[in-house]
Amino acid sequence: MSIELSTTYLGMKLKNPVVASAGPLTGNLDALRQLQDCGVAAVVMPSLFEEQIEHDEAEIDRLYRYQADSYAESLSYFPETEHYSKGPQEYMDLLEEAKNILSVPVIASLNGHTPGGWTRYARMLESAGADALELNIYFVPTDCGMDAQEVEQRYVDLVASVRQSIEIPLAVKIGSQFTSIPNIAYRLMTVGAEGLVLFNRFLEPDLDLEALQIVPDLVLSQPYEVRLPLRWIAILRDQLQCSLAATSGIHHASDVSRVLLVGADVAMLTTALLKKGPRHIETILVDLVNWLSENEYVSVEQLKGSMSRANCPDPSALERANYMKALTTYTKEYWYP
Repeated sequence: MSIELSTTYLGMKLKNPVVASAGPLTGNLDALRQLQDCGVAAVVMPSLFEEQIEHDEAEIDRLYRYQADSYAESLSYFPETEHYSKGPQEYMDLLEEAKNILSVPVIASLNGHTPGGWTRYARMLESAGADALELNIYFVPTDCGMDAQEVEQRYVDLVASVRQSIEIPLAVKIGSQFTSIPNIAYRLMTVGAEGLVLFNRFLEPDLDLEALQIVPDLVLSQPYEVRLPLRWIAILRDQLQCSLAATSGIHHASDVSRVLLVGADVAMLTTALLKKGPRHIETILVDLVNWLSENEYVSVEQLKGSMSRANCPDPSALERANYMKALTTYTKEYWYP
């Protein structure tokens, strides 16, 4: 039996639901070629960070002006800043090269922190040839005076401003720490997000006890983490008219199958590809086809959403009603003699 793996994401027809999400591999041309050769359906480039652009520009200007006022002749030894290759140009060059060598869609990723920065760089990424744009919103409120409504409105305003500035499809990658995920998801969709990527894994810094410093500590995802996007995609699938991408904890074909069952359009991988390399995609696709065949599915489209909240035999398992059952089952199995 022939299995049709194609799916639609952000209005783009993809040959299968496996997408390489933003990470070191998608920022390397050789790795991008390998990912495509191994069957990936689309790639999301690493994020372009507005802070990094501003830092680089400031450093260049600082270099140019260092002691220039004291020694006028020193000006002749420095390049004019407008001729210096700075800002997002390197990223744009990589994006253009990726578009030249790949036949699969290339999705740019942008992480900004000012409304002007978001829209400015979004337009630049569109001009460089990106097939779609993923906004990687990473905002951690630290002010006790900033309430939830203000935080959420910031997200909505950012998405609305970017949507108005570009014409290519727009996806928004958010974290899970909202009072009402369904409400913020709906609001983002209504201001122009054609897709949501669930969920962003916020960096959890650590403390160096020797140096007494806060240090960044990137922890790669674990398979159990797929349960978070699985739950919320199942809840959102029948309420939203937009694409849904699952990310975090997707390591094997079984994870891909599960997020598709609850309604994801694509499954995004980073950690599994870093650990096992691009050829792991081939294994996932073979195993996915085998699972679909064994369970008598003829296509990914037939599979998608067949166990969303509206179609699940036991919707309470996605809500609080099943909490006591899970707790008592665990207690009886592991604590009672």
